[in-house]
Amino acid sequence: MNQLNPADFIDVEGAVRAATAAILAQQRPDGHWVYELEADATIPAEYVLLVHYLAEEANLELERKIGVYLRRIQGEHGGWPLYHDGAFDISATVKAYFALKMIGDDIDAPHMARAREAIRERGGAIKANVFTRILLALYGQASWNDVPTVPVELILVPRWFPIHLSKMSYWARTVIVPLLVLCAKRPLAKNPRGIHIRELFVDGIGAASPRAPHQDRYWSIFFNVLDRNLKRFEPFWPKSVRAKAIAACRTWTTERLNGEDGLGAIYPAMANSVMMYDALGLAPDHPDRAIARLSVEKLLVIKDDEAYCQPCVSPVWDTALVAHALLEARTPEADAAVARSLDWLRPLQVLNVKGDWAEEKPDVRPGGWAFQYRNDHYPDLDDTAVVVMAFDRAGAKHDDVAIARGREWVEGLQSRDGGWGAFDADNSYFYLNNIPFADHGALLDPPTEDVSGRCVGMLAQLGHGGKPLADGIAYLRKTQRADGSWWGRWGVNYIYGTWSSLAGLNGAGLTPDDPTMKRAADWLVEIQNDDGGWGENCDSYKLDYKGYEPAPSTASQTAWALLGLMAAGQVDHPAVARGVNYLKATQEEDGLWSQSHYTGGGFPRVFYLNYHGYPKFFPLWALARYRNLKAGNSRRVEFGL
Repeated sequence: MNQLNPADFIDVEGAVRAATAAILAQQRPDGHWVYELEADATIPAEYVLLVHYLAEEANLELERKIGVYLRRIQGEHGGWPLYHDGAFDISATVKAYFALKMIGDDIDAPHMARAREAIRERGGAIKANVFTRILLALYGQASWNDVPTVPVELILVPRWFPIHLSKMSYWARTVIVPLLVLCAKRPLAKNPRGIHIRELFVDGIGAASPRAPHQDRYWSIFFNVLDRNLKRFEPFWPKSVRAKAIAACRTWTTERLNGEDGLGAIYPAMANSVMMYDALGLAPDHPDRAIARLSVEKLLVIKDDEAYCQPCVSPVWDTALVAHALLEARTPEADAAVARSLDWLRPLQVLNVKGDWAEEKPDVRPGGWAFQYRNDHYPDLDDTAVVVMAFDRAGAKHDDVAIARGREWVEGLQSRDGGWGAFDADNSYFYLNNIPFADHGALLDPPTEDVSGRCVGMLAQLGHGGKPLADGIAYLRKTQRADGSWWGRWGVNYIYGTWSSLAGLNGAGLTPDDPTMKRAADWLVEIQNDDGGWGENCDSYKLDYKGYEPAPSTASQTAWALLGLMAAGQVDHPAVARGVNYLKATQEEDGLWSQSHYTGGGFPRVFYLNYHGYPKFFPLWALARYRNLKAGNSRRVEFGL
C-alpha cells in the first residue's frame, strides 16, 4: 500500500460544508431527524400476512408496491438473504414466498419457482426457525407439534424460577407475552383468499432441526425432553390457571401498549399484540386493538414505486448522533440546528416510569431516553449516553438536571462485570439460549463492548470517575480480543466495537501509547482496504469467526475506523489520510454518501439493519473531526464518542 503524505489531504472544508448543508436540509420542522430503518424481507412479508390473517380489506396498491420491493431484494441464489448480498435464509424465503403468493404472484413465475426449489432443496419450510413455524401454524400450514411449547402459565411463575420473563431481553419479553396467548389459544388465520403453501414442504421430512448451531448439545437434550413432557401434559393443565395466565398476559401487554408507538416499539411485538387482541375476541374498533393496529401502520415506508415495513423507527438515535456530527461541524447554522434538536430531545427523557429494568434495579430512579419516539418502559443505555453527551457538549447550563438524571440512570444500570447491556443490567442468563424457543440465540441482553464504550465515554466526559468508570475501563480492557479489536453488538461489527471502545477509553484519558489503544489502532490500520476505506461483512458474526475477512468499503464503516484511529491519537497516520481521501472521493453530488451494505446490528446471525442515516452523518462527523484535529482546535473531552 502506498505511503501517502497526510498533508496532501487536509483540505476537507468543502466536503464538510456540503455535507453539513445537506444534513441541515433534512431536519424536520420540529427539530429532529429520522431516517429509514430497513431490515430484510421478513417484516414487509409479515405485514402482508398480518392483513390477511385479520381478513382486513387489503390495500391493493400497497400490496403491489411491497411486491415490487420483495422481488427487487431477492438474491441470486433464489431466496432472500438477511442483508444485502447475503446468503440464502430459509425463514426469510418462506415468508417472502408466502407473501408474494398472497399478493397474487404466479407460483410458476421464474422468481417463485427458484425460491420454491431453493426451499425444498434445504428440507422444506419445516426447517425454518421457530417464529416462522409459529406463523405457519397460525395459518394451518404446519402442526403446533412442530413448535416448541412455551406455556402461557410462564407469565405466572415467580422470579426465582429458572425460566422467567425478567431473565430475558426486553425484545424477547414484548414479543413472547402476546405470543403466549396465541400459542395457548391456537387461532387460525382468516385468510380470505385461501392461500396455502403446501408446495414448500417435502414429503418424508416432517421435523424441524433438533437444535440451533449455537445451542449446547446437553442443554438441548434436557430442554427437548422438557418440551416433550410439556406437550404430553398440557391438555391436563387446570383451565382456571390457564384463564388466569391469559388474563395476566393481556394486562401485561395493555400496560405497556405505548400508544401509537406500539408495544416495545418494535414490529414483531406490535403485530403479536394485534393478533392477541383478535384471538381474545376484541373488535377491530376496541381502543386497545385499534391503537395497536395503528402502531403497525406507522412503520410503513411508501414510495412512488415500492413500499416496505420497518422493524421500528430510530428518531432519538438519529437525532442525537446528527447533533454530535453537527457539533463537530462548528458553524452558526449547525449550532442553531443542534439547539433545536436538543429542544426536541429534552422532553423525551423518561423520568416517571420505572420500566422492566427495575426488576433487577428497583432502587434506581428512571432517567433514560428510548430509541424510538416513545418507549417509556424500555429506554436504553446507548441512546441515553449519546444524548447526555450531546447536551453536555452543547454547553446548555439549564440541562444540568437532565444530564444528572441520565448519568444516575446509566450508573445505576451498570452490570456486575463492569459493562453495560442495552436495556437491562446483568441480563446474562446464557443457559436460556438453549431452550428450543431460542433458536435465534438472541434471547438475552448481556453487557457488550460497544454500549460499554459509550457509557465509559459519557462518565469520563462528565467528569464522574470513581468505581463505575474504573470498572467500565477494566471491562473494556478485559474484553479486547487478542488481535486488538472489540466485538460490536449493535453495529457491524469489530470495526464498530473498536471505534466505540476506543472513543470511550480516550475520553477516560488513556493515551496513544497505552498498549490497549495501540493494539486497537494497529488492527484498524492492518485491515484497511486498498481503496483507503474500511468494510466488514455481517458474516463476521459467525460462530466460527477466526479473524477479520476483507469486505467492500462502506462510508459508515470508514467513518467509524477514522473516528477510532483519531481517538487513538493517530490523526497523522497515513491510514487516516487514505481514509479521508476515500470519503472525499466517494462523496456524492448531494453532499452525502450512500451504501447498499448493511452495517447495523439487530440480532447477530439472525437479523440485521440498514440505517439509511449512517452513511450520511457519520462521514461528516469523521471529516469534521479530522479538520478540527489538524487545526488543533478539538478538545479531548469530546472524544467520549
